[in-house]
Amino acid sequence: GPPPGPPSDVRDGILRMVARLDIPAIVLDAKYDVLAWNRQAAALLTDFSALPPRERNLLRQRFLYGDQSRFSPEATREFAREAASDLRAASATYPDDPALGGLVADLLAGSPEFAALWSQHEVARQQTLCQTILHPEVGRIDVICEVLVVPDRDQRVVLYTADPGSPSDQALRLLDVIGTQSLT
Repeated sequence: GPPPGPPSDVRDGILRMVARLDIPAIVLDAKYDVLAWNRQAAALLTDFSALPPRERNLLRQRFLYGDQSRFSPEATREFAREAASDLRAASATYPDDPALGGLVADLLAGSPEFAALWSQHEVARQQTLCQTILHPEVGRIDVICEVLVVPDRDQRVVLYTADPGSPSDQALRLLDVIGTQSLT
């Protein structure tokens, strides 16, 4: 039968689209594993290529590694609540996936915050539209997240944009130029 978990391969067309965009974009599976990203996303969020594959997961980053430094506290709280309910929905969809079960177990064991959210039994697929990123090089960036769903793979393409001409838009453009190198 089909594998027990969500597909982790990203279609070539999606990979090409993400690579050609001039705004930060990542591809997530139902477990919040980051399957693909572009140069701009590495500059904005973190250089995913420098992480072991197991750590390329937004929930591990958020709940276990304390790597919240780039998101404002309000944005992280909102994300945490949505992510916990998303993960609950994924667990219902893929009850036999050992990787998903292991992720939930790690989060429950390692994060009292996640455990509290998990116990609330919210199952809602909703998306945060705005987040504030506190970037070490370019400062505060207010991004608008657009989420495109790839239904046949249960994947999501997350695009980070800013209001045209705003300081946040200028910061994103600057990041596009400097990439992951440090300005210091």
